[in-house]
Amino acid sequence: MTTVLPAEYEISADSARIDPALVHKWLSEDAYWAHDRSREKQDRAIAGSLNFGVYERASGLQVGYARVVTDRADFAWLCDVYISREVRGKGLGTALVAAVRDHLAPYKLRRVLLATADAHDIYAKFGFAPLEAPERWMTLGSQ
Repeated sequence: MTTVLPAEYEISADSARIDPALVHKWLSEDAYWAHDRSREKQDRAIAGSLNFGVYERASGLQVGYARVVTDRADFAWLCDVYISREVRGKGLGTALVAAVRDHLAPYKLRRVLLATADAHDIYAKFGFAPLEAPERWMTLGSQ
């Protein structure tokens, strides 16, 4: 899937550009999967992950975020994909997922997982599909 990032935005995998306080605010206040996540836990998640930000070119203001937990050899988990409510509808989320996919491509990972309650159709455009053999997968912890 080819995506076009609007010219007034840029995507970066530079973790130093991430605004941890803003990311925590977004996720803890507006993301169903992270409402109970503390700032300390969010900061640890950022520190241990490959991070992507979407930024307004003119101001440098961060307007989106995604992170990937990966060994960069065989496996990755795409998570915490978020676009600020103020800029939704411009294709930024689609462009962000495409940028993550393209960034991971050189690693030739065997598997990239994600979990979503409501965005299956969006991720399917990038080749994500339900687990082929969910009976083989197990989890430790809450779902």
